[in-house]
Amino acid sequence: MSRIKTHVKKGDTVVVISGAAKGAQGTVLEVQPSKSRVLVEGVRMIKKAIKPTQQNQAGGFQEKEGPIHISNVKRVEAPVKDKKKKVAKKKAKA
Repeated sequence: MSRIKTHVKKGDTVVVISGAAKGAQGTVLEVQPSKSRVLVEGVRMIKKAIKPTQQNQAGGFQEKEGPIHISNVKRVEAPVKDKKKKVAKKKAKA
């Protein structure tokens, strides 16, 4: 079984580049490479019906993030640290 390589990973900051949530920005909560989907924090919120249980006697609705296709997100580039430039030493001619 081979791994599917993706351009984003959990914890990356991404921006949505197409679809209904175009322009939205958030962090990646989960990557599903086999389905080519990602969960982005605060993007595509869906309501899920919850049955009443012992812990939650009222039941009701819960809002959670829905998956979007991985091709619709682009990683936001983190600010690059300034690297020290190497100064080439010139050989002195004698």
